[in-house]
Amino acid sequence: MMCCFTLLCRGCALANERREIRESLKHKCPFCRHSIPKSQADIDRCLKKRVESNCPAALRWVGDECSSKGDFDSALKYYTKAAGLKDAQAHYELSQMYFEGLCVEKNVKMEKYHLEEAAIGGHFDARYNLGVSEGDAGNIERAKKHHIIAASQGVDEAVDVLKKGYFVGQVSKDDYAAALRAHQAAVDATKSPQREAAESAQYIAF
Repeated sequence: MMCCFTLLCRGCALANERREIRESLKHKCPFCRHSIPKSQADIDRCLKKRVESNCPAALRWVGDECSSKGDFDSALKYYTKAAGLKDAQAHYELSQMYFEGLCVEKNVKMEKYHLEEAAIGGHFDARYNLGVSEGDAGNIERAKKHHIIAASQGVDEAVDVLKKGYFVGQVSKDDYAAALRAHQAAVDATKSPQREAAESAQYIAF
């Protein structure tokens, strides 16, 4: 949400908005309960306030804006600050900067460090990438463990890797079956009537 920079499920946001319309209530953020910014000037004021209060999500947002404009020096600054506040996505963005050499020298050690921090914070792409990295390095068991965790977070690509590992004898039948069950449970957990309604209506929360 643009008022407090809290990531909110679109289904929850739509359900809240429909409740407000039904009950003739003023539209507010379901998380912070403040009014939703209606203009770019309002968004800018909210962003400035959140950045000054060291909100990691807002700091990362500014980093994203800088990165999209090619200002990687500033992006590095904001991502680093957000990562210092344990923002998993900021750690992931830093891992990509070290991987690609954007504003910093390519550094495999730093890339892996930020991937590990992001994965610890629950970032599923980081977890999957760690598995790929360990697999490329020949550390099959470590790669398998990362991919099993990524599969349990709903990452389809991790299931594909485990499937290939099963066929060549690197993943046991029990591990593969458990990973499939965990993956399906993660996918099912993302489904709800509210989310399906938001998807159907192409709803975008602000």
